[in-house]
Amino acid sequence: MVKLFNDYKHLALNYYSEKVFVAFDTETTGLKASEDFMIEIGAVKFDCGGMIGEPFDMLIRPPVLIPPMIENLTHITNNMVQNCPEEKEALIQFLKYITSDNTILVAHNAPFDLGFINTALERNHFPRLNNTCIDTLQVARWAYPELKLCQQKGQYKLQSLAQRFNLQVEAAHRAFDDAKVCMGIIKQIIRDTMDRQKDMDNLNKGLQLTLF
Repeated sequence: MVKLFNDYKHLALNYYSEKVFVAFDTETTGLKASEDFMIEIGAVKFDCGGMIGEPFDMLIRPPVLIPPMIENLTHITNNMVQNCPEEKEALIQFLKYITSDNTILVAHNAPFDLGFINTALERNHFPRLNNTCIDTLQVARWAYPELKLCQQKGQYKLQSLAQRFNLQVEAAHRAFDDAKVCMGIIKQIIRDTMDRQKDMDNLNKGLQLTLF
């Protein structure tokens, strides 16, 4: 079972200890993992030294038509996915990209994306993910409690945080671009919370800390 990371004061310790992270996002035909299907998985692999290898971006042909509302939101059309791999092949490739259970996953509103991934894995007779996952939505709420006081709602949404942090957004509501933004958000959060991070003195004894 996926373990959601909630030891936020040790984020930096994990980040600078040579662990591998994969920020990922999914686009789907709807909101219910039990009834709807993924139409795209996007991901980017990184560590404290930067991005690792090539990104992951795969459109998926679902067994149902993509609703017009989803087409308008994501700009992923039924014509675009008609010759794309089906769910099982996409899962196989995504699991290869993650590489191991030791890879730390990162997602914004992680239970949503994990729900679709794990439901699809079960449907195709694969084991559920066993990785630790950082939910940047929850970490952002911890890091920036003052945003709760904003009159304008939605300050913790992915695109709102991207705008606040001046992160480049090329294609909102497309999985790969949202995954890149998610990576940028977790990096910014670690930067902004260094005064709240624990055990950094111990980490600094063996590592010259250069912030991004």
